[in-house]
Amino acid sequence: MQMNNIPFAATDWSTVERVEKSAQAGQAFWQTLQYGALRVRKVEYTPGYVSDHWCTKGHVLLCLTGELHTELQDGRRFTLTPGMSYQVADNAEPHRSTAPLGATLFIVD
Repeated sequence: MQMNNIPFAATDWSTVERVEKSAQAGQAFWQTLQYGALRVRKVEYTPGYVSDHWCTKGHVLLCLTGELHTELQDGRRFTLTPGMSYQVADNAEPHRSTAPLGATLFIVD
């Protein structure tokens, strides 16, 4: 990953627009900053969140609050709690997530 042309800036996430995204169940709210091809997000999943798709996008994801359950298409399952992260490459391992208790994440992709 190359990170170019990104000036230093502190982010007050309370000032970043919160946009609802689709979900099979529950709600997903994204706050997104875009720097060329690089996307930086704070994502909130409400309790009962269930993804509506298999994702093939690569991410570096940090769980800030709650609990995130991630299933890989090959059947493996992982649970992230606050302070845990995962990394996955683009088009490497399709994954989808649920958040039975809700979760807040910090994601770079």
